[in-house]
Amino acid sequence: MNHIDRLIVFYFSGTGNSRRIALWLSELALENNIPCCSYDIATTDISTVQPIDNSATIVLISPVHGFNFPEITLNFIRNLPKGKNRIVLMNTRAGIKLSKFIIPGLTGIAFMLAAAILKSKGYTIAGQIPFDMPSNWISIHPALRSRHIEFILTKNHDKVITHFERLNAGETDFASNKDIVQDILISPVALAYYFIGRYFFAKSYYASDQCIHCDLCIKECPVKAIEKVEGRPYWTFRCENCMRCMNNCPTNAIETTHGLWIIILLLTPVVCSLLYYGILPTSLHHGLAHFILFNFIFLALITLLYRIQQMALKNKICSKIISWMSLTHYKFWGRYKCK
Repeated sequence: MNHIDRLIVFYFSGTGNSRRIALWLSELALENNIPCCSYDIATTDISTVQPIDNSATIVLISPVHGFNFPEITLNFIRNLPKGKNRIVLMNTRAGIKLSKFIIPGLTGIAFMLAAAILKSKGYTIAGQIPFDMPSNWISIHPALRSRHIEFILTKNHDKVITHFERLNAGETDFASNKDIVQDILISPVALAYYFIGRYFFAKSYYASDQCIHCDLCIKECPVKAIEKVEGRPYWTFRCENCMRCMNNCPTNAIETTHGLWIIILLLTPVVCSLLYYGILPTSLHHGLAHFILFNFIFLALITLLYRIQQMALKNKICSKIISWMSLTHYKFWGRYKCK
């Protein structure tokens, strides 16, 4: 007997991990003769979705960025109308294969924050389930090998089946509870990422000389964060770091500016110290003032130097130097493809 009368799946996906979970759930629903509809958050205006009957079970799937749901997902949750449905929260974290095991990622405050918002709207949280899908964060590490990706996908497909059966039996499923301690401990990092870190990573991308000006990255960006500046794609602070552009670029022209990272990380404390001890009055020499000044300088340098880099990319010699300083420029680094 099905305890799920109707399944509504909302998902946000950068490179395909969350979309794959949504697809697996839809297939399981069809196998069990459960009506199911899936919606991509990036292309769905919640006001245009037909009213959801309270008997329907809603599943919300999103990757975790900086130990929290990305802003596009949080905005979608905030804009959901009030309801009394059962909602199951799912996320896709960065999983990496080690021997016969998958090293799990961390959820951080993603479930806690989303659940609090949804409960305030009248919804019942019926589950919080993390899936450690293949890590796509190519800015930080090389692409996973194909056989490792297949191993991780197979394991997660089995997990989806197990959790679906549990939910369809009328049970609640809070698989995330086993991670609650580390999620709480990592929460300060999640807050730092939300207010500062995501803007740093938003300015991590540039288009190298391999760019063929197809504008695919601009057209496919789920949050419309990429513009054309100086004749090249230019990433704004709206970027969610979903990695879609980098991993889908047909010529692998989109790279991470590791050289700029080093310059910013070296310059920020130097400039901050000069201003802190050279300009600020002694009465303002305390931790809070230093913290505010440091982050202001950090964001200011990111904005300024990224703009300078964009102009420098027009020069062939400068462009090559910038690419040489990016690990993502080299073939061994690879890209993540979720087919």
